[in-house]
Amino acid sequence: MENVTKKKKTHMNQKTLRNITNTIIYVILIAISIIWLIPFVLILLESFRCETGMRVGYILPKQWGFDNYINLFKTTDFPKWYLNTLIIALVVSVGQTLMVLTMSYTLSRLRFKGRKFLMNLMLILGMFPGFITLIVLYNVLSGLGLTGPNSVPGLILVYIASSGMGYYVSKGFLDTIPRSLDEAARVDGATRFQVLCKVILPMSKPIIIYTILTAFMAPWGDFVFASYIAHNATDGKNVAVGLWGWVNSITLIDTHYTMFCAGGVIVALPVTLLFMFLQKYYVEGVTGGAVKG
Repeated sequence: MENVTKKKKTHMNQKTLRNITNTIIYVILIAISIIWLIPFVLILLESFRCETGMRVGYILPKQWGFDNYINLFKTTDFPKWYLNTLIIALVVSVGQTLMVLTMSYTLSRLRFKGRKFLMNLMLILGMFPGFITLIVLYNVLSGLGLTGPNSVPGLILVYIASSGMGYYVSKGFLDTIPRSLDEAARVDGATRFQVLCKVILPMSKPIIIYTILTAFMAPWGDFVFASYIAHNATDGKNVAVGLWGWVNSITLIDTHYTMFCAGGVIVALPVTLLFMFLQKYYVEGVTGGAVKG
């Protein structure tokens, strides 16, 4: 009886300790989430403030309205910047996804001379930061006439060009698909391309969506390379470069600050909705691709 009583007390103590620990963890996570969300809430509130000026002594707007959103599309070049960004992101997401998936399938399923060397080479090259090639890329794009007002096709070309090097997660996911399915399809007379399209891709929805999302995100929020190539030409700017020009100018920041916040909300909205609706597949793609390398 004493042993049973001790076991019950030990179990109750462990349960109490676990509940206390979980409560502390939840409180910390909630506090971190609130701190993380504060800047976004403030930007959202500022976007609905009809009073002009950047520095005000209150948080809640005294006069609410959609003036900033209306003026953003009527009186500024924001629609052009937004369209440029959307075109770049959509084309790059399709191009990069095709490049990454075909490269991943090749490295996952085929065995050829130099395969390991190629994988190691791409891994090493991927460790170097991209900005060290800015001067070379600019000279190449400038020679092709793809800078300034024509920077949109230049940015698309650069974003897609080396995308095959980002095969790591996709290859890891494809490695989890049994090779016996490929062999069965090959026995039935399917080509390599048919195996990829009719066998592998239908089973790879999570990694396809993960690849599309990551490919869409990179150009959508790019600033450094886009500002370097755009050259302050309005027709060649994306939203990040265009909005930065407002807050970087002493003469514009006071009159355009609230419109800058409205632009930030509009820019964040598509990405937020994509992640909300596709979060399940995104997580499955990441976890599935982390199983094998």
